[in-house]
Amino acid sequence: MSKKKPAFNRIKAVLAEKGKTNLWLAEKMGMNKTTVSKWCTNSMQPTVETLFEIAQALDIDVRELLVPTKN
Repeated sequence: MSKKKPAFNRIKAVLAEKGKTNLWLAEKMGMNKTTVSKWCTNSMQPTVETLFEIAQALDIDVRELLVPTKN
């Protein structure tokens, strides 16, 4: 039985909230669509610097991209 990886980022959720797609983000940032897909599935994490770039592209506070550690 495979163990589910924990979610660290909310990129997929924020894209959905904004009505945007992985492809839109990849094109907007000049990134590979496979890389963006891996971020969205939490199989790979963007760097802190890239998180800030994603937040800027989505016009949101960078903290919205992270899964909170406390309620």
